[in-house]
Amino acid sequence: MPVADLRQLLRGLPVFPESMPAFDPATAPDDPDELFVEWLRAAIAAGVPAPHAMTLSTVDDGRPAARVLILKNLTGGEWRFATGSTSPKGRQLAAHPYAALTFFWPTVGRQIRIRGAVRSADRQDSAQDFLARPPGSRAEALVGRQSQVLADPAELDAALAGAYAEIEEDPGLVAPHWTLYGVRAEQVEFWQADADRRHTRLRYRRTGDDWSREMLWP
Repeated sequence: MPVADLRQLLRGLPVFPESMPAFDPATAPDDPDELFVEWLRAAIAAGVPAPHAMTLSTVDDGRPAARVLILKNLTGGEWRFATGSTSPKGRQLAAHPYAALTFFWPTVGRQIRIRGAVRSADRQDSAQDFLARPPGSRAEALVGRQSQVLADPAELDAALAGAYAEIEEDPGLVAPHWTLYGVRAEQVEFWQADADRRHTRLRYRRTGDDWSREMLWP
C-alpha cells in the first residue's frame, strides 16, 4: 500500500466511540485504587475486551521498552504483575526498578497511566502466582528462554514436552526465576476522552501516605 493511501486510511479511522461515560472529577474518591476498581468494573460491564491487559514500560540502558501484560492484583497500593526475572523485562527491572503501566479502553474512551518504583514480592507470593497459572503457562515459564532466538520450532516443541512432563511428575514445581512484581504508584492519571477533544484528566500524586489530586489540561 502506498504511503499516501495509508495516511488516508489512518485519518479515516474513528478515534472515539459514539457514546462515552461521564466523568466528574469532583466526585472521585480520595484514593486512586478505588477509582480504578470503579472504572474497571464499568469497563467489564461495557464489554471492553481484556480490560486487565496493560502496557508495561521499562528502561534498558536509557532506551524504553514496552509490552502488554496482565494485571494480577491491586492491593496495598501496589499494582502487581508477574514474569521471569531472567526475561528482558526482568533484567531491565533489576537494573532500573521503576516502571510505567498503561491501560487503554477504547470502547469507553478511557485511559489510565501509572508510574512508580517496582519491588519483587517474596518467594511465597511468587510461587502462589506461578501455581495458579494454567499448565501451558507454567510449562512455558519452566522452559525459561523468553525472547531468545528460536532456530527451529521443533526445539520449542521438545522443550515444552519436557516441561509438561516435569509438571506431571511434580505438580508443585515452581520455576525458580518466576517473580511477582509490584509497582508502588507515585502518580496515577485517569483520562476520559471527549468527542470535541475536551478531554478530562485527573492526576493523583502521592505525598507520603496520602494523595493529592489535580486536573490537567487536555
